[in-house]
This record gives sequence, structure tokens and C-alpha cells, in this order.
Amino acid sequence: MNGLRYFFFILLTYFYTNAIAQSNKQIKRLVNESEILSDHFTGFALYDCDKEKMIYTLNADKHFTPASNTKLFTCYTALEMLGDSIPSLRYIIKGDSLIFWGTGDPTLYRKDFNSNNIHFFLKNAPQKLFWAYSNYEGNFYGRGWPYGDYDADYQAEISALPFAGNLVTFFTDSLTGKLQCYPSYFSRFVKVGYNNTSKTFSVNRSLTTNDFSIPNSTAPLGFKQQIPYKTSPELIKSLLEDTLKRPIQLIDMPMPRNVHTLYDEATDTVYRAMLLPSDNFIAEQLLLVCSSTLGANLNTYAAIKYSKENYLNTPPQQLIWADGSGLSRMDFFTPESLVYLLLKLKEKVGNDERLHQMLPEGGRKGSLKSTYQLDLGKPFVWAKTGTLTGVHNQSGYIITRKGKHLIYSFMNNNFIQPTAAIRKEMVRIITAIRKDN
Repeated sequence: MNGLRYFFFILLTYFYTNAIAQSNKQIKRLVNESEILSDHFTGFALYDCDKEKMIYTLNADKHFTPASNTKLFTCYTALEMLGDSIPSLRYIIKGDSLIFWGTGDPTLYRKDFNSNNIHFFLKNAPQKLFWAYSNYEGNFYGRGWPYGDYDADYQAEISALPFAGNLVTFFTDSLTGKLQCYPSYFSRFVKVGYNNTSKTFSVNRSLTTNDFSIPNSTAPLGFKQQIPYKTSPELIKSLLEDTLKRPIQLIDMPMPRNVHTLYDEATDTVYRAMLLPSDNFIAEQLLLVCSSTLGANLNTYAAIKYSKENYLNTPPQQLIWADGSGLSRMDFFTPESLVYLLLKLKEKVGNDERLHQMLPEGGRKGSLKSTYQLDLGKPFVWAKTGTLTGVHNQSGYIITRKGKHLIYSFMNNNFIQPTAAIRKEMVRIITAIRKDN
């Protein structure tokens, strides 16, 4: 009897090992025989969560420009350093004065959030208001950001106390058809008259000032455009005063230890708002919020350093991490390091349902909504994309038809083909892995 059991054990082991080998050969063939992937630098790592082993790699230990895959590192850091709500404001009360410091909270006065606690707290406080504005240690741009994109909605400036996402939203009023803006304070800086040679209506902003210009024509119905504004303590003070309808004084004062903290938006809501549409501003500001838990000042690199030393201290390769969003081309991660991060993220979140709700879902939501088709009526991939010129990556989770749970990082750098061609080929390969494993 023991001999028979041993025989069946050897037989099952043989079939299992052979099945894995065939599966690995198929994945290798899918990648290596792809003409689309043959003319640029491609990295791929595929990990089996159930067997706790890497099942396929290609250049997986080489560093790539990650683009918005960087946001996965930001999300994990925030999950480790923040609780269930965003700390929005630090304050003390001294006599008849309320002195407050920003934490970098990205949700303040954004219409896509319901964060009203800070507004009502400041509006109704019986004390005089003083904003201690000087606790941000950094530049208005992240390291390596392109200056030429100053007027692009994905590159809002970084600040200690952001207002409305540090963006001006121009739109046509649905009732009057007239051009409006939010915050309305910026309407005083809008001038009519630039020579628009394009058929498309658009608003322009000066490189160094908050001077906006519009063409001498009517904005079409449904028009909407967001443009970053130049931040400064004086401007934020004016925006707050205009909204709160009460005076605020600027004060340069270090934050003491015995401060109170006001919390507002649920952190999971903010993580979804960052990851699903890939919001660069939220990513950058979240690292400032993380740094606010370490001491008096806000510093992106302090949060990155702390995370690397305390939470991400055993990566398979060095993490070269420059900003929160991946806008910088000074970020470099390997596919293996992204798998390492995704494993830790899965463990930290604790359940797949919550994790999947945070991420773009193939065929259903976020940046993967129209990228993948449902298979057998179900989504099967949850992943973060990352795109810059010549860069397109996906890193996330797959559930196969056989119920296997896989983690992957698929990175493409230095291609000159249309991004759509790279995206389509990645989808073909990930879908084949779903169906055949």
C-alpha cells in the first residue's frame, strides 16, 4: 500500500511539474515571439501567490522608468503611515488666536470630495485666524518634472495647504451658457483677446503668473478645462478669506509639539481617487501628509526615506524613488521590485475585495475600464498603469480561469510605436495568461 501511494505521489508530482513547465513555455513564447515587444526594452515578472514563487521573468531585475506605477509605492506608504482618515489641519489656540498649519491634505475645497470639516471649523472659530504658512520644505514641482507642462491639469503645484487641488476649473454655466471658473476668485485675472488660430476654444495661462487669457469667442456648451495656478501663501490666504468671508493673517511660526489635529476624508476614498484615474496631485500631496506624521515640517523625501527604511527595506533591487506620482523620469524600479511591493500591499490591505476596489479594474472602472474585456462575464485583472512618452507599464493582480492568484509587472520603456499598440499587445498576453492558467 505504501508503495502504491508513493507511485501516485511521484505520478502527480510529474504531471504537476510538467504542467508548470508547459505553462512557463507558453508565457515565454507569448512574450518572446511578440513582434510588438521586439524593438524596445521590455521587462516582465509573473508571480504565483498560491505557490509563493516566481513563474516567469524577463529583464525582471533591470530598472525601468515606472511612470504612474510609482503611485503604488505612495499608496502602500500611506497605508502604513496614516489611519482611516486624512489628518487635514494642525492647530493650537493661544488666547484669542487660532494658529493653524497645513498637512498637505489634497482634498481641501475640491468638489469631488466631501471634506467640509476644515471649512466649518475655520469659518465658525470664535478666535482670530493665523495661518503658519512656512512648514513645507520643498519646491512647487517635484524633482525632474518638465517645466513645459506648467499649464497641464496633471501637473498642479505642490503646497502645504492646497485649495481646490491647486487648479482653476473653467466651465460653461449650464443655465446661462457663460464661461465661469472655480474658484471664482480667479475671474479677476481673466482677460479676453488672445489670437486663437485653433478652432478649439481654450484658456491660456502665463508661464510665471496667474494671468489667464481667453479668445474673443464664445465658449461652447459643455466646455471644461482645468489649469494649475501659481501658488503662494498670499494667494492661498486670499482664497481662504474669499471663501470663509473672514480675515486671516499670515505668520511664520514653527509648529509646537502640543498641537491638535483635525481629520477629514476617509483615506480609502482618497486612495481610490488617486489610483483609479491616476491623480498625480493627490499622490504628491499624500507623501506630504505622510511626512506630517513624522514631525513639524512637510517634506516629500522625508516620507520616502522613512518608508524605504521602515516598510520597504528588503526589496530585491534598489528602489530609486524621486516623487509621489511618477511624473519624474528620475524614478526607477524593477519588475521584481514591483511584485515585491504588490505582495506587501496585498498583505497590508488584508482582503482582496478592498484591494480590488482601490485599483483600476479591467473592463469596469478606472484607467483599465476600456482596456480589457470581461472574461466569462467577470473582471480578471486589477492593475495600475503608468504612461509617459515612450513608457507604458502595468502592474497588478490577475485571477485566472482556474482560480490561480497571480501578481505581475509588465514594463515597456523606450518604444517609438504608438502607445495604443503596446497597450493592445499587453492586453493580449495578460488575457492569454488568464485563460490558460
